[in-house]
Amino acid sequence: MHKKHTLLFGAHMSIASELKLAIERGESIGCTAIQIFTKSNRQWNAKTITQKEAAEFRQTWKDSSITSVIAHAAYLINIGSPDKDIEHKSVNALKLEMERCVTLDIPYLVLHPGSHSNTDEQACLERIAYNLDQLLEAVPGCCILLETMAGQGSSVGYTFEHLAQIIQYSHHKKRLGICLDTCHVFAAGYDFTTEKSYHSMWEHFDKTIGINKLKMIHVNDSKQVCDSRVDRHTDIGKGKIGLKPFELLFNDPRFFDIPKILETPKDSLADDERNMETLVDLLSKKTRTLLHVTKEK
Repeated sequence: MHKKHTLLFGAHMSIASELKLAIERGESIGCTAIQIFTKSNRQWNAKTITQKEAAEFRQTWKDSSITSVIAHAAYLINIGSPDKDIEHKSVNALKLEMERCVTLDIPYLVLHPGSHSNTDEQACLERIAYNLDQLLEAVPGCCILLETMAGQGSSVGYTFEHLAQIIQYSHHKKRLGICLDTCHVFAAGYDFTTEKSYHSMWEHFDKTIGINKLKMIHVNDSKQVCDSRVDRHTDIGKGKIGLKPFELLFNDPRFFDIPKILETPKDSLADDERNMETLVDLLSKKTRTLLHVTKEK
């Protein structure tokens, strides 16, 4: 008898008005996993989460069908910056976000590794690892997921080797994982649009980083072509990646227990729901016998 897995799948949800509403919004469209910002993505600081807000969030989550909640750090943060002021502000801001995750019982915080501002890429990777170590020592109970990047501007993390180096430099390897973004890796030059190239990419990932380090996947199609170094998300099947790679991904047993989160453009929850239905339709009969799928048409 095969173990029945739950399809851990959903989208990024707004925390507008109240943190707990993100859970309710996700549940309303059949999510079993969601991603949130724990604060405004456009600001360095945030109002403290009250005990009441934290308790309501945790209880709403417990009472819901949402299995996995993962947070995403603000895009302002650049702990690899060569500018000491920006680096300092970024480290403090990331510490705050990690503490908020601990308050809400959220185990993982997704982080864009950083950028070197046209200086030294290698020094940037070392700076990121050093700052992560200081933060992981200061805030127990929260793990960081380094996100694969598209290679736009002077950002690092657009190769698997970059991410492997950050983990290698760290003294807290067990508390670092990876969030792979399908749009970003495609834009960075990893073509996984055929069965052969799909398996080749994951083989490279496993040899370079280790498949055990993968803790989350952002599922996004790409407006731009492979190796464009341009980060532009679009609806599943409407971009340059196409449906085939997502079919391979969602039917791959290695990733049944990995939360998969949409970050496709949306005006309302109906847009997330439409993209979720597109992906659920790609599940094979065999996969459906192994997965408990809550999101059906």
